[in-house]
Amino acid sequence: MGAIQGDTRRSILDTAQRIMARKGFSAVGINEVLTAAGVPKGSFYHFFGSKDAFGEAMIRAYFADYLADMDRILAQPGLTSAERLMNYWQNWHETQSLDECQGKCLAVKLGAEVADLSEAMRIALKEGTTAVTDRLERTISAGLKDGSLTTDTSARDTAQALYDMWLGASIMVKIHRDIGPLDTATVVTRQLLHL
Repeated sequence: MGAIQGDTRRSILDTAQRIMARKGFSAVGINEVLTAAGVPKGSFYHFFGSKDAFGEAMIRAYFADYLADMDRILAQPGLTSAERLMNYWQNWHETQSLDECQGKCLAVKLGAEVADLSEAMRIALKEGTTAVTDRLERTISAGLKDGSLTTDTSARDTAQALYDMWLGASIMVKIHRDIGPLDTATVVTRQLLHL
């Protein structure tokens, strides 16, 4: 794929992430995304075979960017594993508490909605969220080794519980329009990691 085609495809995906993070997958038509991206309608089917294929590509692109950002946060030099992990949660707190998350909350917004609409999108979400949990598990394991944190359960179970809690807290923020659930998640995270 040429650079211009790649740029156009990426522009469509980035625009869709921003719009769908606000409105949801079903509520957004392809024309709205293409108009906002400044791309002719005929281009859509050149890049994506269907709206479901488009949704899958958008979710995969979202997680590729998300995981790269997560890797950057979790690899910060000069910090303990616990400090890196808490920086990740602080970043989550900052990006999820915004009214307009600019696509950074796509998994929170679309998770329940698309899991029942499309098996391909559900699998893309499952793979993406599993990759997040894998990174959390590795960081918790490193924290157990460097002594910066302790847990009462396995690193995997702790990682899964933390991720589940933060996803739930992010949904509650949207329901209540209050960041209190993320503040609570921060406190409970520190307790679970004995920080």
